Amino acid sequence: MQEDNNQSNQKKAMYDSLSPRRKKFIDRIGYDKWDPFQEPKNPIDIRTDTTRRTSKQLMRDFLYECKPEEYSNAYGRGVLEMCLGIINGDDKCRAMYEFSLWYRDLLEREKKEFKTGL
Repeated sequence: MQEDNNQSNQKKAMYDSLSPRRKKFIDRIGYDKWDPFQEPKNPIDIRTDTTRRTSKQLMRDFLYECKPEEYSNAYGRGVLEMCLGIINGDDKCRAMYEFSLWYRDLLEREKKEFKTGL
């Protein structure tokens, strides 16, 4: 009971110290409904892939392993799109990934090399 009374006194003191504009807002929602002691909301879950990396970490790691002369801005945008798609479970990115694996295997089976700018 004393804790409730103490919290009531703290709530009243907080309300009294507020600016008139803020008091007006609290009056609109109702002083009784106003809870200055509520727990903060949890941040949005940080999305990761199965390796527990974020899209930013995946992109950084991938581009770090590439030679700078081997990629352009368009290449970087493609990497970012894939990272976001993988993290979000986008079917388009899954299809591009599976096609890329299939195509790599096809090139190996036929003993061909990948050419850019066909």
